[in-house]
Amino acid sequence: MKEGIHPKYEQTTVTCNCGNTFTTGSTKSDIHVEICSACHSFYTGQQKTVAARGRVDKFNRKYGL
Repeated sequence: MKEGIHPKYEQTTVTCNCGNTFTTGSTKSDIHVEICSACHSFYTGQQKTVAARGRVDKFNRKYGL
């Protein structure tokens, strides 16, 4: 590999809008995200599965499965 053409890889702090922070490796020095695993509804268990079940039932009624 050629020397001097790759960006520097460093420890980075990722900050979410909810206030959660964690460290990871990146070529950027500071990263801000809108959603993380601490506030996303899928990971917190607050997701709306009722709507998904309704769509599955509609599919099954339409195609007779």
